[in-house]
This record gives sequence, C-alpha cells and structure tokens, in this order.
Amino acid sequence: MTARLPGPRPAPVPASRPAPLPEFPSDFLWGVSASAFQVEGATAADGRGPSVWDAFTRRPGSIKDGTLADTACGHYERYREDVALMAGLGVGAYRFSVSWPRILPDGRGPVEEAGLDFYDRLVDELCARGIAPAPTLFHWDTPLALEERGGWLNRDTAERFAAYASVVAERLADRVPMWITVNEPAEVTLLGYGIGEHAPGKRLLFGALPAAHHQLLAHGLGVQALRAAGAQRIGIAASHSPVWAAGDGEEDRAAADLYDLLTNRMFADPVLTGSYPDEGLASMMPGPVAEDLRTISAPLDWYGVNYYNPVRVGAPRPADAVRTERSSYAGVELPPELPFALQEIEGYERTDFGWPVVPDGLRELLTGMHRRYGDRLPPLYVTENGCSYGDGPDPVTGRVADARRIAYHDGHLRALHRAMEEGVDVRGYFVWSILDNFEWAEGHRQRFGLVHVDYATLRRTPKDSYAWYRGVIGRGR
Repeated sequence: MTARLPGPRPAPVPASRPAPLPEFPSDFLWGVSASAFQVEGATAADGRGPSVWDAFTRRPGSIKDGTLADTACGHYERYREDVALMAGLGVGAYRFSVSWPRILPDGRGPVEEAGLDFYDRLVDELCARGIAPAPTLFHWDTPLALEERGGWLNRDTAERFAAYASVVAERLADRVPMWITVNEPAEVTLLGYGIGEHAPGKRLLFGALPAAHHQLLAHGLGVQALRAAGAQRIGIAASHSPVWAAGDGEEDRAAADLYDLLTNRMFADPVLTGSYPDEGLASMMPGPVAEDLRTISAPLDWYGVNYYNPVRVGAPRPADAVRTERSSYAGVELPPELPFALQEIEGYERTDFGWPVVPDGLRELLTGMHRRYGDRLPPLYVTENGCSYGDGPDPVTGRVADARRIAYHDGHLRALHRAMEEGVDVRGYFVWSILDNFEWAEGHRQRFGLVHVDYATLRRTPKDSYAWYRGVIGRGR
C-alpha cells in the first residue's frame, strides 16, 4: 500500500448541479454506523460495568473539550427514535456495537440480562423496520476489570472475548445476518497502548505489539465462537490508509514501508494470509504464534475497510512538524524516538478535523489490497467512511446546510465505484456516522453525523446530507 506521494492537486469545486452518481448494483448494501460508547450514554444503567474509556475520560486532560460520555447521544433511551431516522433514510443495515461491559460488567462471570435485553429490543426494532442489524462485538470499550488484569497485553482477554461473543450470539444470531468481531485493532494498539492518546493511555511504543496479537487472536476465537452459535456472514472492520512516502530517498521510503507494515499489513496479513508480513515482527509477538495464526486466519465471509485519508510518511528529521493524519486522529504528536515522521498532506481541501479530503485514496487503497491479496481477499464492505464538519442548525429555519459533507461522500462514492469497475468486489458502504456523537479523545468537538445532535437537549435534526443520502439510496433501488 506504500506509494510515491503525488504532487499537490487542488480540491475539486463541486458543481452547483453535480452529475448523478454512477449506478451501483441493485443488491449493494447501503448502511450507517455508530458505536456503543459514542452514542448510548446510560453508562451506569441496568448493571453496566465501567469500561476502560469511562476511566480514561475522567483522567484530567485526556479529552480535549473536557466532556464525558455519560449521556453521549442518549441512544440507550432514544433508540426507537434513531431507528426511525434510519428507516427514513431507507438504509439496508445499521452497523452498531454491543457494549461488552453492558453484557459482562466485569468482562467475565455472570451475564447482565438487562444488557442483553436492550440489544434484543434494538435488533427487534431494526428488523421490524426492514433494517439489517450488523453488530460489532468490540469497538474499543474493554471492560475496566479486564484492563486492570492487563487488558489486551494479557492473552486471557482474547479468551474472555470469545466467551462474550458466545453469549451475544446465542441471544441474537437468529435475527442478525451480519457480524463484525473487532473494530480497528490498529488504533487500540497504536493510540491506546503505543502512545497513550487513547484509552488505556499507555505509552509502550513497540512494547504495545502484544496488544495487536491478542486482538487478532480474539478475532479468530470470536469467529469460532460465532460460528458455533450459528452466526452467519462474519467479518472484521479494520482501518486502512494508503501510505505515501514523503520523498524518493531511501530513508523516506523505508520509513513509509515501516509505517505501512505496522498500520496496514500487521493487521491484514495475519487475517488474510495466516502470517505476519515480517519475520522479525512475528518474533516479537507472544505465545504460540504459528498456532495462533491458524486461528486468526480462519476463513471470513467478508472483510471490512474503514477509510478516511492517506498518510504521508518520511524519515524523522529534527525540524519536522510531526503530526498524524491517520483515520480519525489528526493532530496527535508522535514520540520523537519513533523511526518515522507523519507529515502534512498539502494541496487538498480539509475537514474541520484537519484531515485532507482525498476521495481517490479510497480507490487507491481498495485496488492496492486487491492486487496484494488476490483471491485471498473476500468480498469487501466499506464499514466506515465519513467527515467532521461543524455545521449547525440555522437559527431561523433550523436547517443544517452541510454541503461539504455531501461533496465528501459524493466524491468517495465515485472513487469507490471506480475501484469496483477495476475489479474490486465491494458489496456495501456504511456512512460514519448516523448521529453526531462523542468522538473519543476529541469529546463533542467533532461532528460526523448525517443527523445533528444538540447535546444539551438531545434533539435530533437531520442535515441536508441526510436528505442527499436518502436520495442516493433511493436511486440505487
């Protein structure tokens, strides 16, 4: 996935009447996404235990705007209203996550039936509205009790995850047609355990690698548990970005290759090929690695790609303004002792999060994976793609005019269609996100939703992009 950095290109200016999107297959799956910690709130309701993110948000200085997720969007109480909004869009699927500490408050031991009952009600509501439930079993909210026993540095957490997956599947598998084991293990490893910008806030650098292996093992054990419970159509949602070398020199290319190895191939290769991409890397992983890889690489029904933007990487230099522009985390400073530097990508329009808007990066990524993995690559879904823009309701009309979000998704869908024309088997696209939500270390500062949320009142206001996406879905049917 490493490529030479293209020259700066001006961002295209959307026409006042853009050409219609190209036609997608009639069975293409149009969806929206969210995650439990970011939308549910009710963090102490009905026996839910604390998660590692509950603890992290209470650490002074961890969340940039100082907010907590105790209420978030109030989805736990207002899920019927939110499902009605999804039905109004006409989406075919809702990708949500199950809160592990809501089901097993200590990560193991007695099941909290009230937690399962909530997801029972949510799944039933979705099915009644003709929306396929697509649950993610782990979207970063590790039960705090497990983190206190070592979290993802401890092999036992992978075993605990498999037991939890069994509990959820035994309750929901009869109505859920699509399952996701874990979401973005790269971010948990690198931001959570590597540099401490996310929960659990550890700064282990390369000492974080066991967290990667144990999440991958959890995925493999989770696949086994799901299949044993009768679950169908199982995949993983992994973040991926094209990596652009900052220059043609050997040092820059080596740095970019290493970054690609650690953020893309370290997570895709074990799942898709049954091996780590580098023998030295494999030797740094814990446990019986060869045996674990057989579990990790169990055949999948599909593979999920979360894409936001490419990354520009070069060799570290003292004068560099080092920033990360990875999928969701612009502005994170990397420790100077790392053997690569992440640099700004110039010449593109930027979101309010500061990320470059590079729609063709999605085509580049998908076609690159298609070439690299060949017939080992199962059908793909774009399980996340979205942008943060802070547009709010007009004080007179109440309308949320978010033309930049419409242009973002329009451009990315055109790039996705080009990848499909080049032979990539993509079966669906999930917008991140249905609602403005709690954006991890940013708190409530960044808004990704098709629906605006007033965090004081929890009032939902569909944006112009909501109406636009409804039209896209309607044309695709």
